[in-house]
Amino acid sequence: VQLVESGGGSVQAGGSLKLSCLASWYLFDRCEMGWYRRQVPGKERELVSSISVDGTTIYADAVKGRFTISVDKAKSTMYLQMNSLKVEDTAEYYCAACGRGYFGEGTQVTVAS
Repeated sequence: VQLVESGGGSVQAGGSLKLSCLASWYLFDRCEMGWYRRQVPGKERELVSSISVDGTTIYADAVKGRFTISVDKAKSTMYLQMNSLKVEDTAEYYCAACGRGYFGEGTQVTVAS
């Protein structure tokens, strides 16, 4: 299983970032894919958004209306478009497959006030 995140970085509050997750191609037809984040080291990762095999999406209340999850199967890539970023969105973001079955290494997102 391959899950490689990219696109993290530092941004001012109100700005945007787009995260990408290059994943093993077969995952998209077999597993729910998602994005999790860990805001505090040592704390459990929390679900940010997920997308099921049939395209059903779920968003955490904290990101509804600001974040959008999407998949491009032709590129074996999942995305998380993050708009109107807030300081409290600062976290390590992880790509996940099959629920919490597999995680990538993570990418840091820092939102400055």
